[in-house]
Amino acid sequence: MVQLAVVEGVLERITYANEENGYTVARVDTGRGGGDLLTVVGSLLGAQPGESLRLEGRWGSHPQYGRQFTVENYTTVLPATIQGIRRYLGSGLIKGIGPRIADRITEHFGTETLEIIEKQPERLIEVPGLGPKRTKLIGAAWEEQKAIKEVMVFLQGVGVSTSIAVRIYKKYGDASISVVRNQPYRLAADVWGIGFLTADRIAQSVGIPHDSPERVKAGLQYALSQSTDQGHCFLPEERLIADGVKLLQVDTGLVIECLDELAADPEGVVRETVPGPEDGQPVTAVYLVPFHRAELSLAGQLSRLLNAAEDRLAAFTDVNWGKALAWLAARTGAELAPEQQQAVQLALTSRVAVLTGGPGCGKSFTVRSVVELARAKQAKVVLAAPTGRAAKRLAELTGAEASTVHRLLELKPGGDAAYDRDRPLDADLVVVDEASMLDLLLANKLVKAVPPGAHLLLVGDVDQLPSVGAGEVLRDLLAPGGPVPAVRLTRIFRQAQQSGVVTNAHRINSGQPPITSGLADFFLFAEEDTEEAARLTVDVAARRIPARFGLDPRRDVQVLAPMHRGPAGAGNLNGLLQQVITPARPDTVERRFGGRVFRVGDKVTQIRNNYEKGANGVFNGTVGVVTALDPVEQRLTVHTDEDEEVPYDFGELDELAHAYAMTIHRSQGSEYPAVVIPVTTSAWTMLQRNLLYTAVTRAKRLVVLVGSRRALGQAVRTVGSGRRCTALDHRLGAGGVVRL
Repeated sequence: MVQLAVVEGVLERITYANEENGYTVARVDTGRGGGDLLTVVGSLLGAQPGESLRLEGRWGSHPQYGRQFTVENYTTVLPATIQGIRRYLGSGLIKGIGPRIADRITEHFGTETLEIIEKQPERLIEVPGLGPKRTKLIGAAWEEQKAIKEVMVFLQGVGVSTSIAVRIYKKYGDASISVVRNQPYRLAADVWGIGFLTADRIAQSVGIPHDSPERVKAGLQYALSQSTDQGHCFLPEERLIADGVKLLQVDTGLVIECLDELAADPEGVVRETVPGPEDGQPVTAVYLVPFHRAELSLAGQLSRLLNAAEDRLAAFTDVNWGKALAWLAARTGAELAPEQQQAVQLALTSRVAVLTGGPGCGKSFTVRSVVELARAKQAKVVLAAPTGRAAKRLAELTGAEASTVHRLLELKPGGDAAYDRDRPLDADLVVVDEASMLDLLLANKLVKAVPPGAHLLLVGDVDQLPSVGAGEVLRDLLAPGGPVPAVRLTRIFRQAQQSGVVTNAHRINSGQPPITSGLADFFLFAEEDTEEAARLTVDVAARRIPARFGLDPRRDVQVLAPMHRGPAGAGNLNGLLQQVITPARPDTVERRFGGRVFRVGDKVTQIRNNYEKGANGVFNGTVGVVTALDPVEQRLTVHTDEDEEVPYDFGELDELAHAYAMTIHRSQGSEYPAVVIPVTTSAWTMLQRNLLYTAVTRAKRLVVLVGSRRALGQAVRTVGSGRRCTALDHRLGAGGVVRL
């Protein structure tokens, strides 16, 4: 067996780190002098710049980068020299200690500094400029860092990233190692960022058998959870069993047995016979419990509203509509088209109603008209939308206050709402825009909070992509024969017909190719090569559009990609756009996290629901700009599109992604002056009509397509990939209210 070489040195900087597999490229100062740094590669999960490391591995040479050291394993060692201690403390490793305070502490205590922080932290108050509050914080941060380091050392062998180790520690505290060793599958349910696959890897390393029932049940719940991420509320039993066998590589009989046990557990899964998503033939549906409860509850709450005895807008039951509409026309300066009049009457006389239609068909003006008439009768009108941008647009449109659904309901840590059936909203009319974005869980929370007798108007474009979360709520409410009345606006108004964006959106939606020449607001830059299309996309978004149209590349221009991966995917485009819009500069503070680097001025988006952050939580899809980055307090601040300053500890940065480019799915509910859409053959499997239609309808003024004519043709021709597994339309039942 070849003996491993040993290198000791201080980790100066991390050049690259892959959070998924831990592969790291770093530069280490071995003390050889002359400013020479050694390149080391391998798994350095948990190591932070400034730490002294003892590395074991092998020497090698890279054809491009020269001599380097491949790390097999490493340990951290506390530095012994004053210079080493100063650098270690000043690296930002301990929250509250930056370079200046590190200088003061080491000047005062010399080589005993680390021992004093460890054993007598109260003595830090002796250091000039350190008060009792800062002293206490430094002591607590040191203890937490030590405990986290112990957890990380334990998890290092199974490839768990630093950020997840921090989360495990925050969740379980001193019990972390015990939980990881004895109940590893709990991690997948309890800790965001740990899925079944990571928990399974940990379980194997601590000796849990491959065919353990605990493993199989966790795997089945993981398969269902994955399906909800793809939009399904349930999976047909046969499909779940097949998925389970493939995922777990165990016998079918064991999977069936464990599924039976889960179905017998009140908190496991629910089995129920419902119509299948494609042909309506009965299937045995298997639900995770929260999704089954939400689907039953939402159907029940909608029925409750539809059948309420009282009517909080009773003034409209016998109104003279001729007079009312004439008053409205005088007030707004425009007359409603016949189908808009139908929609206005429906919203004000039906307890629940849906208004749908494409761009340029007058949805916005119809909503404004509903709100004007309701306010004329002194009704309490509440306006909401799923995203901050959509809520702002709704407020501008109606001249009334509008909020996100999350803020409206005052969601609290854990996801419970302050407003629900027991404490309903004070509203006579609730209007929700961009309702195609409402997933099952959020729709259920919203409808619960609407008081009996109040009216609920859901407004959205059903031809757009369905919600990011599970369910197809708007589509289910529009199912033929259902009890919820609806109006679909189809007539494109003359003013909108002059817009190439609107014209082409409707062409795409009807299966016709967009017109890409001779228009002032819709362009195609044809480029068959995917990598060249990516480069061109960046040039168009960051340079050409700002130069020609005077738009800000960060605020006004949004790149929307069909997928995240690939040369023209959102991930790669974000890196390229950041280099142009917020480049690295010697005087710019930055923070590397995994494969991403965050800088002040970066456009970012939240990628999970976090009910603990901000006034009422920060939610998947919230966009903002990084306004501050503090390496001492280890905190980054984002100003969100809801005008809120939200702090993120450095350990939470995997909740953020750059948003110069984003996937089309993530753009739902938002609107931008200009949209740039790379359409390439590398995204072939994702190219569908409703995807392209959704991207085009995000633009207010300008659309630029970049890429392959062949790929564009594929997107226009391909109708969506089938219905989601949901039974809301079945639970609502047919009949009851005449549909318009």
